[in-house]
Amino acid sequence: MNEIHIKLATVSDKEALADLFYAHLSENVEYISHGEMQMGIGHLVFNGKEYVPQLDADTRHLWLTYIEEHMTAEGMAVYKAEDSTGALLGFCVLETDSDGGAPFGVLCDILVNAEARGRGVGSRLFSAAEDWFKSRNLKDVYLESGKNNHNAHNFFIRRGFMKVSEVYYKGEQ
Repeated sequence: MNEIHIKLATVSDKEALADLFYAHLSENVEYISHGEMQMGIGHLVFNGKEYVPQLDADTRHLWLTYIEEHMTAEGMAVYKAEDSTGALLGFCVLETDSDGGAPFGVLCDILVNAEARGRGVGSRLFSAAEDWFKSRNLKDVYLESGKNNHNAHNFFIRRGFMKVSEVYYKGEQ
């Protein structure tokens, strides 16, 4: 089994990160949450029974802009997980925010390549995120997840997160 290395991602990694993100969302639309919809990379489509998330045509381009900002702006970071051969296993996207109160952390995304799941990659990325938040003295951390992304929900609950709200959307239907 290859070792897992966690490193800060750089702008030179953005294409590989975008490829992983797009491939994952193409196969797992349950990952799409209101954050992706607000960003313009996903929307809801009625399938005859319910509204389900779907990717937009401009997803990759919009996400490249988003991820580069998180790699270069103050108060934001992207960590990547690689194996000893340099193969990309996953990533997490972090930021600090404040709505007038004390600053808080936001775990914007954490994604592990399907073939790398079960090897501790997500746990290692999560630990890097926790260390990053602690180094900035951020006591509260928030995240959001697609409503049917149950594996992710369980991952977060096992790490001490709790559900504090639900997000509702009304747009063109």
